[in-house]
Amino acid sequence: MKEIAVQVNNLRRTFGDFVAVDHINLQVAAGEIYGFLGPNGAGKSTTIRMLCGLLLPTEGSGFVGGFDILSESEEIKKHIGYMSQKFSLYDDLTVEENIDFFGGVYTVPKKKRTVRKEWVLEMAGIQDRRKHLTMTLPMGFKQRLALGCAILHEPPIIFLDEPTSGVDPISRRNFWNLIHEMSDAGTTVFVTTHYMDEADYCDRLGLIYRGKIIAEGTPNELKQTYMQRGVVEIEVDQLVPAMGVLDQHTIEAAIFGNTLHATVEHAQLFIPDLKMILEEAGIAVKRIEKIIPSLEDVFVTLIEVS
Repeated sequence: MKEIAVQVNNLRRTFGDFVAVDHINLQVAAGEIYGFLGPNGAGKSTTIRMLCGLLLPTEGSGFVGGFDILSESEEIKKHIGYMSQKFSLYDDLTVEENIDFFGGVYTVPKKKRTVRKEWVLEMAGIQDRRKHLTMTLPMGFKQRLALGCAILHEPPIIFLDEPTSGVDPISRRNFWNLIHEMSDAGTTVFVTTHYMDEADYCDRLGLIYRGKIIAEGTPNELKQTYMQRGVVEIEVDQLVPAMGVLDQHTIEAAIFGNTLHATVEHAQLFIPDLKMILEEAGIAVKRIEKIIPSLEDVFVTLIEVS
């Protein structure tokens, strides 16, 4: 059995009358990529801050790397890397000055700092930009620099809070390749995201909504456990009116990009009925087909019943 890197028991955090995190429980194994998936305001960042020793819980307990989040927050900070969604970089410093600063913060031994600095520059692909002000870097380069600064001290556990927010799709994919390389090398990665497509890159997921974990498991387990019905994707000429028509027939539907996803029993057999319902309401159906449920479908289904 793998060693447990992160463990949380009945963790709760309130701000006045507002409950940000509501009695959550979770375990993350060493070397695992654990994704915390949920919309903005669900409690992801608050949980991360408690696990990193930056915020005390109102109730509950937890251990990170074997250290108590209630009484050993300073020890936790020495053994983790933390990258916030704002990247925690200093824009008015050069790339090299940022790396030097974080090398000092994380007390990287002097004899290793040069080697680690060159590793960050190479990993981020910015060897030729070391003297540039950080504010001049494109977002993808800035993202990788922030990751490099967060793991200069080679921590066994890293926390990434919305690390791909505002980054283009190619940079997001390259970033996830780096995360998998770290995981393969034994690093535990705890990452929060509201991008549903990124969830499939994780080993396991916790779906969080309104401060509560509403489901947990591997991406495939979540799809198989919580999607007992099928999903039909429908492309129509009038998206919102079409959803209203389906709602009148008590058919669950949600907008996904420029299509509708309808969740129904016996999806393949029900396609002709769906098409007829919409066309009789004067809505042209351009395409209609059964699809493999996405994690976004799972999440929408869970929210509707929670």
